[in-house]
Amino acid sequence: MQWQENDVIQNSNWIKKRKLHNVDFFSDVFSKRIYSNRYHFEDLANEIFYEIFEYLDLYDIYKGFFNLNQRFQNLIINSNFLNQINISTMSKSKFEYYHKNILLPNKHRIRLIRLSNPFMNELIFSSAYTILRFIHLETLIFDHIEMKDFIKLINHLAHLHELYSLIISLADHIQSLSVLFSSIFQLKKLKYCKIEYTIKDDQNQKSISFDLTRHVFSPIQYLIINGDFPFNSLNNLLSCLPELHHISIQSLVNSNDNIKIDDLSYYIHLRYLKYVSFKLNSIDFNKFENIIKQFFDYVEILHLTMNSDEKYLNAKLWQQLIISYMPYLRIFDMKYQGSIGNKYDIIKQFSSSFWIEKKWFFTHEHDWKSTMDRGVIYSSIPYRRKDYMYYWASDEQLYSHNQEENFNSVNHLFICSKIKDHCLKCFPNVNQLIFTLFFDDWNDSIVRNLNCMISLEQLTKIVLEPYRIPLEDIIRLLCFTSNLHTLQFHTFGLHHNNLDVVRRNYAFEYASKINKIKSLILHGRCSLNELEFIVNLFPQLKCLETGMNRTEIQQIIRFLLSKTHNKTQHLFYLCIAYTPKVCIKEINVMMKSENLLKNYSIKYINSNLYLWW
Repeated sequence: MQWQENDVIQNSNWIKKRKLHNVDFFSDVFSKRIYSNRYHFEDLANEIFYEIFEYLDLYDIYKGFFNLNQRFQNLIINSNFLNQINISTMSKSKFEYYHKNILLPNKHRIRLIRLSNPFMNELIFSSAYTILRFIHLETLIFDHIEMKDFIKLINHLAHLHELYSLIISLADHIQSLSVLFSSIFQLKKLKYCKIEYTIKDDQNQKSISFDLTRHVFSPIQYLIINGDFPFNSLNNLLSCLPELHHISIQSLVNSNDNIKIDDLSYYIHLRYLKYVSFKLNSIDFNKFENIIKQFFDYVEILHLTMNSDEKYLNAKLWQQLIISYMPYLRIFDMKYQGSIGNKYDIIKQFSSSFWIEKKWFFTHEHDWKSTMDRGVIYSSIPYRRKDYMYYWASDEQLYSHNQEENFNSVNHLFICSKIKDHCLKCFPNVNQLIFTLFFDDWNDSIVRNLNCMISLEQLTKIVLEPYRIPLEDIIRLLCFTSNLHTLQFHTFGLHHNNLDVVRRNYAFEYASKINKIKSLILHGRCSLNELEFIVNLFPQLKCLETGMNRTEIQQIIRFLLSKTHNKTQHLFYLCIAYTPKVCIKEINVMMKSENLLKNYSIKYINSNLYLWW
């Protein structure tokens, strides 16, 4: 069985892209097959309706066609659309219709469910009886679930004998890795597991431990961990996974527990393990070397990112390890970020005959303006990663070759310094752009240079991490990114502008007309005046996350829910960051006394208040 990460989500995105770039589909179908032949709508063949359905969400198919007549009911019931339920972000009333008319009547045939907010799982999996009716469920995806809710569900999920794939993103901060993994390991049919979690900022991440009793085994073959995991517990984890084929850990960190690698005398032979991808945060080379010697006998693909210990730059050490302990290795993809110093002679050992014969090539980029001797060494030709960090630097190849770097694999581009004029690098498939550094001379040339590297119209998400980016520059960027649906930036630009003047600019008017932003995350606090500006700039907004001044919260909610204007007609999901828990009671009282909303849900998670209506 081929396990693809989030296949249904990828297919859904592909269909949406087809919708986006084939807007004339309906006109072609109807003009050629209806008007020219003078057909009635119902005279169309079933195959044509199935083609049409591919361009619609399941909710819209049901809402628009199911109740027309018996023929359309049979068409929908006998289709494959009901096997995979990918519930995107939607309003509460829309979801309740979806739940009643689509989910419940078809729960016995559903093979995949994806839930996109922390409220949905409580409504769908409200009882053990309901859960056990999903007898053919194979894949379950929770985008934002609280740990306590997941623990309640896990015992019942263990009785779903066809549940092979689990993808979870935890909404609250994790307290115990042992509790999380021991719960997951109860699922004795599970083959694919992807977990995403966070640790509280003021909590010592080194104290998070993972300690399962020996001989606790899981049948998981594909494991992806997006979160900090203690390196000293890595062999404990691996020893629980005798059938492991593929493992990826976003961040391996040092921990303060007393477990040492040599303390665990029991090891298993991972003869199926072919793929390993680790990011090593301040992990000594010698410690990681022990893991390689113990577990990587059959590994064929190794992706590593590290940021400390210059031993990782020693090509001869790697050569010895590969020859002696990884004889089947065919892809060695390494990325080192950190201080390079005067280690260029050691680095150039990666251009020896051993590496050239393997066709494992490396590129060095150095930030010449930096006083910290920082640089990046990464595998190239081909470049295999989905993310790329662009530095203002001179590229220095560590070998001589005639091939050009190919960045077709890159989807997420990080801009870490000023973009050079006439940049030769091209990233044809980038759909997410992340700025990590502020440029004092941000101007039209940056947009122009960006457009030479990537297709701005292809972008669906932009994250602006620097807090000092001027509001005018954000609006200018919006003018060139008409297909953007997610945006994230700091409220600094809102605080330091005359918003009435900005609103009268042509760029504001143009950006507000063409942008398709559905989800907006604002770091910092917004005033009522600033949020009035925001909803005018983003009229398609559905989900909003931001901080608010404590004294203005109720006033802002009144504005966002007001029916006297038409600015927030699409909005149905609000997250108020860093809010006192007492606000839940205050908001509930206001909702009831002022009759603002009758059908809504409210939650408090990690000092954030969530409102869904």
